Amino acid sequence: MPEAQTSSGGPVTAADVEHAVRSAVAVLGGADAADWSVKAGSLEWDCWETVEHLADDLFAYAVQLGPAKPPLDSEVPFSWTRRRPGGPANVIFADRDAGPAGLLQVLEASGALLTAIVRTLPPTVRAHHVFGAADPEGFAAMGVVETLVHTHDVAKGLGLDWTPPADLCDRVLIRLFPDAPTDTDRWPALLWATGRTELPGRPRLTKWRWYGAPR
Repeated sequence: MPEAQTSSGGPVTAADVEHAVRSAVAVLGGADAADWSVKAGSLEWDCWETVEHLADDLFAYAVQLGPAKPPLDSEVPFSWTRRRPGGPANVIFADRDAGPAGLLQVLEASGALLTAIVRTLPPTVRAHHVFGAADPEGFAAMGVVETLVHTHDVAKGLGLDWTPPADLCDRVLIRLFPDAPTDTDRWPALLWATGRTELPGRPRLTKWRWYGAPR
């Protein structure tokens, strides 16, 4: 059996969100001329839709924390729509005429919103999420996970290489996935915890969730 991985420890921070999003933009920016209508990895969405969904996630986490008294039992009531049956339900959509560069600018802007609000708020703040009311660190960790795994999805579709830092993967695993294996490399462990791969002795998950409530 492999040895347990040494934990990097420490909280998930606004700087982690910023780093994750900027790294994703840098990698995906290398595929500007690619066909963004291809499927994003194992998802039913195409690569363009998946980046829009990611930008929408980051925006949603930011605005959920935004009110002076964030809601504890519901989402902030923006209107969510789908551009096609089976597509992601978003508030945020990118102007197709702006091309992939514009799409990635939308992603970077949404990431900046979450980075800024996590950096600003005290750790005592709580806001609703379907997987448990979370603090700013929890929303930062969710934003990092969404960024890492959806960049994986899109990178697979576009034929790009993407391997995020092990220490960042470790911190979000500790924060959100208490049952994740500790005897394997951190990036494969995160992909397993989010239903994207199998590990030795561990079949691919067909259902998964994280735990956002502070521990």
